[in-house]
Amino acid sequence: MHPFSREIEIEEVELRRVGMRLVHPFETSFGRFLEEEHLLVILKGKGEEGYGEAPLHKAPLFSHEDTETAWHVLGDILLPRVAGKRFRRAEDVLEAGRGIRGHQTAKAALEFAFHDLQARLDGEPLWKHYGGSRRRIPVGVALGVEPSIQALLDQVERFVEEGYKRIKIKIRKGWDLAPVSAVRERFPGIQFTVDANAAYTLEDLPLFKELDRFDLGYIEQPLAWDDLLDHAKLQAEISTPVCLDESVDSPRAARAALELKSCKVLNLKPTRVGGGLASLEIHDLCRRAGVPVWCGGRLETGIGRLHNVALATLPGFSLPGDLSASARYYKEDLVDPPVTVEDGWVTPPSGPGLGHEVKKDLLERVTLAKRLYRGGKEVAQ
Repeated sequence: MHPFSREIEIEEVELRRVGMRLVHPFETSFGRFLEEEHLLVILKGKGEEGYGEAPLHKAPLFSHEDTETAWHVLGDILLPRVAGKRFRRAEDVLEAGRGIRGHQTAKAALEFAFHDLQARLDGEPLWKHYGGSRRRIPVGVALGVEPSIQALLDQVERFVEEGYKRIKIKIRKGWDLAPVSAVRERFPGIQFTVDANAAYTLEDLPLFKELDRFDLGYIEQPLAWDDLLDHAKLQAEISTPVCLDESVDSPRAARAALELKSCKVLNLKPTRVGGGLASLEIHDLCRRAGVPVWCGGRLETGIGRLHNVALATLPGFSLPGDLSASARYYKEDLVDPPVTVEDGWVTPPSGPGLGHEVKKDLLERVTLAKRLYRGGKEVAQ
């Protein structure tokens, strides 16, 4: 990332709450989702616009944040502090959040919008802005809990035929050994992983030892979302790599996980850890430790997905990420062209910033609420 760039005056800021309907219900151990409400931050300056996304749920299920808390933190605290101000670096923008504990996803949406704006004004793709280099990224797909084993196998077959490089399925108590066994028997050669979303405890150690039989790439977030110690104990008892997700919400947590040997793989979700700068720091920590990283997703629209794609061009993202095509989640995405996957690979765009246009007409149609800021104040509309 360029250490110095032109100073940018944030002339106007928009905060939007958008409602998007998934093409297929997505079920995990903590809920079933069909409607998504995400927040978008739009920073305007020098005739350009930068976009960032806070992909959250209506309730604090995946993390302590939800749509309402981010609407408050962004709308009442962060955005008034940046509207009308001048910034040279993303680090300076993040100063607006100094003293605010947590709320990583809200902060990430603001930081990402600045990165996009800065890259557009510099005339370079976002992946190059972040210091990435790979021009093709291997992509995996994440499948939720399905209504039956056959329905799951049908889904897996579909995505294997489409060329996805890794298949991941959600597991929970009562939906674990049977679906894992069925998928591995039907598709013995695929790269196969599972995600528990914190559904188990150390008392389930016999189950995890059983899962060792299926040659899984990793077991993602098997234990409590805020735990590192028990994950270290579990990793010492099983041969399958533990992959942490929710437990690592900052560079500090990543350092602790690496010191404790709580995992052998890390799912780096940029909005979970606070944005691009935190992602870069965690990426570098893991690379020095020899721990592979992959880029996770949170059902983002194309706006958040393209930020993830840009970061996934960094060399430490060595495993297939959850960077599925737009059509995997949304019938009509907010970016044009939509994000596409060809034979299991996604190619970062070559245009400046996100590299795709935002569909303003669709954005207006899906906007549920909007707030506008100029000169450090919210403007009545």
